Amino acid sequence: MHFTTVKRLSWALILILCLAVPTAFAQTEDMGKGFKHHGVATPVSNHRGIVATVDGAGKPVALVWLFDHSGGYAILVLDADTGKSQQVPTPFPPGKDCPYASILSTKNKYYTHFNSYFSEFDPVQRAFTFHEKTAPQMAMSMTEDDKGRIWSASYPQGGLVSFDPKTRKLTDYGHVYPQNWNEYPRSIAADDAGWIYFGDGSTANQIVMFDPKTAKATPVIPDDQRSHGSGQVYRSTDGKVYGQANAGQKSDWYMFYKGKAIVIQNHVVKDVKNYIAGSQGLFHRDFPDGRRIKELDTVEKLFIVENPKTGETKEFKFEYTSEGAHIMGLAVAPNKTICGGTAFPMRFFSYDPAADKWTNRESYIQWNTVGMQGDKFFVGGYTGGFMLEWDPAKPWVKTEKGKADSNPLFLTETAPTINRPHRLLPHPEGKLVIMTGGPDYGFTGGGMLIWDRVAKTPTVLTDKELIPDQSTVSLVALPKGKLLGGSSTSPGTGGEKKAKEAELYVMDLATKKIEWHAVAIPGVQEYTDMVVGPKGLVYGFADRKLFFVFDPVKRQVVSQQPTETEFGLTCYQQGPRVFVRGPKGQIYVLFMKGIAVVEPGKFTIRMLAESPVPVEYGGDYLDGRIYFASGSHVYSYGVTE
Repeated sequence: MHFTTVKRLSWALILILCLAVPTAFAQTEDMGKGFKHHGVATPVSNHRGIVATVDGAGKPVALVWLFDHSGGYAILVLDADTGKSQQVPTPFPPGKDCPYASILSTKNKYYTHFNSYFSEFDPVQRAFTFHEKTAPQMAMSMTEDDKGRIWSASYPQGGLVSFDPKTRKLTDYGHVYPQNWNEYPRSIAADDAGWIYFGDGSTANQIVMFDPKTAKATPVIPDDQRSHGSGQVYRSTDGKVYGQANAGQKSDWYMFYKGKAIVIQNHVVKDVKNYIAGSQGLFHRDFPDGRRIKELDTVEKLFIVENPKTGETKEFKFEYTSEGAHIMGLAVAPNKTICGGTAFPMRFFSYDPAADKWTNRESYIQWNTVGMQGDKFFVGGYTGGFMLEWDPAKPWVKTEKGKADSNPLFLTETAPTINRPHRLLPHPEGKLVIMTGGPDYGFTGGGMLIWDRVAKTPTVLTDKELIPDQSTVSLVALPKGKLLGGSSTSPGTGGEKKAKEAELYVMDLATKKIEWHAVAIPGVQEYTDMVVGPKGLVYGFADRKLFFVFDPVKRQVVSQQPTETEFGLTCYQQGPRVFVRGPKGQIYVLFMKGIAVVEPGKFTIRMLAESPVPVEYGGDYLDGRIYFASGSHVYSYGVTE
C-alpha cells in the first residue's frame, strides 16, 4: 500500500487493519524435563477433492476431503442451504497418506483410494459405506465403466482395482505393470466393451491396455520408443478410448477398442465423455439444482454458494477439527523468531518466543528448506526449485515473480535441474547462498544453485557437473573457497534409481569444478546432514544411522559409529536439519528419540534428554533453547551446555 493511500485512511480503519494481522498467542505449555510445547504452526487443513451433490433429503451438499499432517482423516459435509457442517471420520487409518484422485459416480457415491484402502462414501447416508484393503498404495486416476464399476489406477507400481457397487465386490488385480521406478498412472478410461486403459509415467511414458476377463495387461509403446513423460487417455462418446503416447509432446495418438491399438493421424480431442473425477485438486462446483460453489476455503473456513441465474449468493462460515498442517522445517530468522513453512496448505509461520505469539500467512508454494544469512532469511522451495529472500524488517508483501517489491522476494528457479530442494547453505562469507536438491519428476540426478547476492545472478550446475545420477542432500563450507557435499542415490519423484552408492565430494567455488569425489563409506545411500566441527573436521550422518567424522585435508573418513541401536534414527525432512549449532560451538544432534550432543573433542555422542514427542523435523537454536517440530507442532528444549 502506498503512503499516499494510507494518509487518506481514518485512524479507526488503520486500527482495524492492524488488528487483522494474522497473529495468535500461543500459551506455551511446559512439558517438564526442559521441554516446552509452543502450539500448532498452521492449525487448519487442506482439501483433497471437493464435489457438489445432494444428500438423502435431496439437499445440496458439498463433500470435502480433509487433509492434515495425519493424512486424509475425514470427509466434511457442508449444507449449501444452511452452511451447517458434519465431519465424518475416515474408517481406516490415514497413515499420513491422502487422496490423489477421486470420483463421484453416476449413482452419487464418492470414491477414493489411498493408504492401500479403497473406500465409498454415500452422501445419502452421510456415511462411509465400504472400505477394503488393497495392494499398495493410492489412486492416481479413477473412472467408471459402462456397467457402473469403479476403477482405480494406482501408484507406485501400476496397480489396478475395480469395485462393483451392485455386488459390493472389490477386485484387486495387484500391480499389473511393475517398473523399477515409482509410476504415476495419471489417467484411466474404459471403452464400452469393458477394456481398461491407463496412461503411465514419469521416468518413461506408457499406455497400458487391460482385459478384466483375463487380467492381462499389455503395454502399447515399445521400450525402445519410450521417453521421459506420461501417456494419457480419455473416453469418447463414441464408446472408444483415445490416447497420446506422451502428453504435451509431439507423439503418436491411438484409438483403442477391445484391446486393439490403432495409430491415428492429426487427432483432435473432442466428444470427451466427462466424469466427475480428477486429481487431488478435484473441485466440482455445480449442484444438480443449478446453484454452484463460488468459494470453499478450508483456511478461511468460508463457504459461498451462488445462483448464476439470479446472481444471489449465500455466505457461510464453517468449522471442523484439524491437527494442523505438516511442517517442512524451521530455522531462526533475523528478527529472533522461529520461522518456516507448512505443506497442505502451503503456509508461512513465525513463532515469537519473547511474546509467545504466532503469525501465519499464505506462502509462495512449499518452503522445503530455510536458513538465515545476516539480516535476511532465505527459502528453497518446491515445486520449481525456487529461491526466495525475506527481509523481516520490512512489511510482508505477497510473493509474485517479477514483482520487485515482493517480500519475500522471488530470486530465481531451477527446475528441472532442481525441483525439490534438500539443502540451503547461506555461505558464511555472506556473499553466496547455495541450494541443492532433487530433479524434476521422472529425472535422476539433481544439481546446485549458487546465488550471488552482490551480482544478483544465479549459477546452476547439473548433476553431470557434480555427481552424475545423484542429488546433493548435505553441504558445508570449507576453508579457501571449497565446498564439501554429500549425495543421495534417490532419484527425483517418479525417477529411476541408477547409482549404487552415495558419495562425498569437494568442489572449488571459484572454478565450480569437482576436485575430488569418492564412495567414502561403502554401501551408504545418503549423506543425510553434515556440520563443521572442531579442528576443521566435518561431522556427519549417513542414512540417518551412521555417525562419521571426515577429514577434508586428508579426504578420508577418520571415524564412524553406528547410532541406531542406542539413539534410533535422526530426525528427517526433505530439507534435513539434524545438526544444531550452539553459541559456543556446541554441536547438538536431533534424533527422533531426543536431543543429544557431540562430546567436545571426542567422536562420541551423548543423549541429553529423551523427548516426550518424536523429534521429527529440525531444528535451530535461539536463546538457550533448541527448537524442533513434530507433526504439526513446534517444541523446544532448554540446553545448559
